Amino acid sequence: MNEQLSLKLTIDAGRYFTPNAPIDARALFAGRHEQLFGVLDAVHQKGQHVVLYGERGVGKTSLSSVISQFLDVTPILCPRVNCDSTDTFGSVWSKLFREIDMVTEQPVPGFGKSVTQSRMSASDFFQDGQAPNDVRKALERLSMDRLPILILDEFDRLAPSEKGVFADLVKMLSDHAVKATVVLVGVADSVDELIAEHESVERALVQIRLPRMSQAEIRQIIENGVSQLELRAEETAMDRIVLLSQGLPHYAHLLGLHAVRSAATGEHPDLVQSSDVDQAIRRALANAQQSIRNAFHTATTSPRPDNLYREVLCACAVAKIDELGYFAAADVRDSIQRITGRNYGIPAFARHLNEFCSEKRGKILQRFGTPRRYRFRFRNPLMQPFTIMNGLNSEILNHKML
Repeated sequence: MNEQLSLKLTIDAGRYFTPNAPIDARALFAGRHEQLFGVLDAVHQKGQHVVLYGERGVGKTSLSSVISQFLDVTPILCPRVNCDSTDTFGSVWSKLFREIDMVTEQPVPGFGKSVTQSRMSASDFFQDGQAPNDVRKALERLSMDRLPILILDEFDRLAPSEKGVFADLVKMLSDHAVKATVVLVGVADSVDELIAEHESVERALVQIRLPRMSQAEIRQIIENGVSQLELRAEETAMDRIVLLSQGLPHYAHLLGLHAVRSAATGEHPDLVQSSDVDQAIRRALANAQQSIRNAFHTATTSPRPDNLYREVLCACAVAKIDELGYFAAADVRDSIQRITGRNYGIPAFARHLNEFCSEKRGKILQRFGTPRRYRFRFRNPLMQPFTIMNGLNSEILNHKML
């Protein structure tokens, strides 16, 4: 492949592998059929709204971004905004209404039936949308000629008191059978915080938990991108990316992007090989978010040359986990024995686990439960694949351990 074609492939790879942006095209969306159908069913039912929750980085924003593309109903109104810690109920709806255009008609004075049309923001028309009832009336008006689907991403960042007002709104919209769907998207293990003081709203909310992607779904991401680029990929290369991604689509896109770009400059530019995945690991580590790199450094640095912090953290990263990402000390023991070849008992590394949950080590892990029954998980799910890739690069881990 000549230099010009290699450059084109390098550029095109960034169109189909997007680690830093949500998927917003139906053709590139992979898996999540059960969860997607759950959202679509709620949209088609009056009085039903959606809360979409799960770990950070599992693809909640991508799923919410493609909802409208899977609906045959037209016309659809589907604005999406991000909440932040300074937002109130009123400010969130002001942001949503600013994303909506409305066309108004005014009769022209004189003979005939001619009218003039003007376009304005819904935020101008609904200036009083500061209370649930104001928003209900606004959505009733909007739903007269369009199907409103209103997506509130990062809902977990709102203050608890503001979330309670949204719960009141959801119940009100359900009671009045307003033909609009509110989709609340947030990082959480459950929706208890939202409905704890508003149990009556539970019947109006379809609760959809988005788990980590299955290996088949991660593989579909890679296959979609490679196919769009008209390339091939070795099975071993695909397997490595699937395992390294740990169910997180961000890493599937990140490794896919760098592996394709590595192939583009190699001897076989039309074939992604295992060696390209090795190169992708090095590039992913070098270009990782500074916050991820700093957190790893804080957690594993020690003046003692014989310390086990890296080994223990790598053991945590490859330990057997449950559906919420938790592992026990016994799971770490099995992993560290494979890594070091030594028969460590739990007391030998229990201190490391506790320190990983402390300020001293940057709270890289979270701890839940009671003494002797503690369970742990990575506070930031993106840290787990980063730790695995770091372990492979430093030869603490090997692919068989995965």
